[in-house]
Amino acid sequence: MRQHSLSHSHRGGAMAAAFVLLLPFFFPSLFTPLSHASPSILSEWNAPKPRHSRLLKSALQRQTSDKQQADLWMPLALQRFKRCTPSASTSPLPEKSTGYVQVFLDGGLNQQRMGICDAVAVAKILNATLVIPHLEVNPVWQDSSTFMDIFDVDQFINVLKDDISIVRELPDEYFWSTREYYATAIRANRVKTAPVHASANWYLENVLPVLQSYGIAAIAPFSHRLAFDNMPEDIQRLRCKVNFQALAFVPHIKALGDALINRLRNPPSTNEVDYTNGLRQDMAAHSACDFGGGKAEKLALAKYRQVIWQGRVLNSQFTDEELRSRGRCPLTPEEIGLLLSALGFDNTTRLYLASHKVYGGEARISTLRSLFPLMEDKKSLTSSEERAQIKGKASLLAAVDYYVSMHSDIFISASPGNMHNAVVGHRTYENMKTIKPNMALLGQLFLNKSLEWLEFEEAIVEGHKNRHGQLRLRKSAQSIYTYPAPDCMCNA
Repeated sequence: MRQHSLSHSHRGGAMAAAFVLLLPFFFPSLFTPLSHASPSILSEWNAPKPRHSRLLKSALQRQTSDKQQADLWMPLALQRFKRCTPSASTSPLPEKSTGYVQVFLDGGLNQQRMGICDAVAVAKILNATLVIPHLEVNPVWQDSSTFMDIFDVDQFINVLKDDISIVRELPDEYFWSTREYYATAIRANRVKTAPVHASANWYLENVLPVLQSYGIAAIAPFSHRLAFDNMPEDIQRLRCKVNFQALAFVPHIKALGDALINRLRNPPSTNEVDYTNGLRQDMAAHSACDFGGGKAEKLALAKYRQVIWQGRVLNSQFTDEELRSRGRCPLTPEEIGLLLSALGFDNTTRLYLASHKVYGGEARISTLRSLFPLMEDKKSLTSSEERAQIKGKASLLAAVDYYVSMHSDIFISASPGNMHNAVVGHRTYENMKTIKPNMALLGQLFLNKSLEWLEFEEAIVEGHKNRHGQLRLRKSAQSIYTYPAPDCMCNA
C-alpha cells in the first residue's frame, strides 16, 4: 500500500501494513459457567494488567530516528529467486479420464486452501477429473461457506483447464455421492486410509483401483495427505500454480478488500501500518502458556482445551517460563506493541487489526492501542452494510484479511499458524517484505523483568536484522506453501 499524506519525506509515501496474527476469536458460549463467577474474577480476566510495565512506560516515550524509519519502509531487495512466468502444462490432458475424485476438506480457510492445491495435484497424478472440493463445516468456527462462496470458480477452472479436468458438480449417475452418504456407513469407494504426506505412488496403488472399479473415489479425510518431497517437478509446479494463480477470491470479497486498502491508503492522518488478527483463543489454549488474565482466564482456557482439544494441549508438560524461553508462546497484544515500537514504528503509525472479536475484548488490546492510538479494524473502516456481507462467516472474514495482507507493504505475525504460513509463503513468492519475529529471543527478553528499554531495543533490532523477508529455501518435509523456493520459483 502507498500513502499519500506523510509527515516525513524520507518514507517515500509508503504505508506499512504489519499483520499480526495474534488475537483470537472469542467464543462466549464455551464459557457460560463463568457468567456466574464473582465480579472480581471476571474483572481480572477481562482486564489483565500490563505484564511489562517498565518497558511499556519507556515505549510510550520512545523516539525513532529518520534512518530507522527509512530502513523500516524500504521495500525488500530483489533476491536470487523470483516468481516464474506462467507456462502451459508439460503433460497434456488424457484422452479419457480415469474417473471422478472428490475430496472433503476440514480446518480453517488456509488449511482448506492447501488441501485444494493438493487435490488438484492428486487428480493430475491419477489422470482423474476433480470435483470442486467440498469444505466441511468447521467445528470451531461453525462456518458453512462453500468453495463457491469464497473462491472464483470460473478463474479456478480456466487457469487449470490445460492441466486437469474440473467439474462443478457430479453427473447425474453419481447423484448419490454426497457427504451424507459417506457419513452413514462404510462405502467401498471412500478412501479413509490416505496417510499423512502420502507419496504419488500411494495414490496410484490405492486410489487408482477404486477409480477403475467405481468411476469415483471420495477421499476423506484429506488434509495434509500429499507429501512435499520426492514429487515430480510438474506436480510441484502445478500445486504452486493453483495456490498463486488459480485461487482468487470472489468479486465481493475483493471489492471489500479493495475498499479497506483504499481507506488505509488515504487516511485522514499521517502514517499507516496494518495490523491483523491477534491472539487467537485456539492458539492461546493450545499453547499451554499463561497470558496474564489470572485465575478466571486459566479456567476459561482449561474449559476450551477440554471442549475443543479433548484435553490434549501442546507442550503441556512444560512450565510457562520454559515454553516462553523456547519461543513456544504466541505474543500478546502488549508484547507485539513493544516489538513494533522497538523496531521503530512510532505512534503516528496506523495499525489495521484484522480480527473479528478479540480474545479478552478491548481490555486485552488496550496497551497496544496506547502505543498505536491510530489502530483500525473492519468495524472502524466499513459500514454496517459492507460488514453484513461477511457477518458470521469466519472463512469470508479470513479471506478479506488474506486479501488485505497481500496488498500490504509489511506483514508481521505473532504466532505461526495456517494463516501465517499461507500469507508468508505467498508474500515470499511475490518478494514482499515480511517481518518474522524471533520468538525464542522475545520469550527470553520478556522473561527478564529488569531489562531496560535501550537494552531491549538493541536486542530486538539486532535479533531481527535478517528477518525482514529474506528468502529461505525449503528444507526436507517443509511445506512448499510456506517455503515456495525453489519448487515454485525460478532463478533471478
